[in-house]
Amino acid sequence: MKNKKITITVFIAISIVFVFLFVFKTNILKIIYEKKYEEIIYKYSEEYNVDENVIFALVKAESNFDPNAVSNKNAIGLMQLMEQTASDIARKNHIDINYNNIKEELTDVNKNVNIGTKYLSILLERYKNIELALAAYNAGIGTVDNWIENGIIKEDGSDIENIPYKETNNYVRRILRDYKIYQELYK
Repeated sequence: MKNKKITITVFIAISIVFVFLFVFKTNILKIIYEKKYEEIIYKYSEEYNVDENVIFALVKAESNFDPNAVSNKNAIGLMQLMEQTASDIARKNHIDINYNNIKEELTDVNKNVNIGTKYLSILLERYKNIELALAAYNAGIGTVDNWIENGIIKEDGSDIENIPYKETNNYVRRILRDYKIYQELYK
């Protein structure tokens, strides 16, 4: 009799958890896959013609929405930009930043998202697919061009499983997964 009560209690508890997860799944996922800095991300995604959900997924992977994040390779801010890359993109595209204080400038959400989204738009235009654009965002244009030139990966991005850098391979997969989640959550 005691075992039967325990079994029923466990069954009820598990049922409650499943109902809770089913009912609140979207709300829970929206907490995990938040959309901080929406207005800024929408502004630049529209300006540079990049799907905002890609930007949200990229920011989640790069900094988890921490504008003060600094990587072990000194990439800075929400979109984890290297100082030299950010300077080059800003200069070539007439984005107003203080080049004498670039580190501080890159912790400014507006400037970081502006430069990072512009950079991603350049990569998307260059590679014509999101997979290689993301790989280049992480590993660098020269690296991705070399992989294509040497037949390691295809120009159409259809074989991302062949990306030889484990970090970049996982990075591209994670952002593509999160991109799909953002698309589904925020239809």
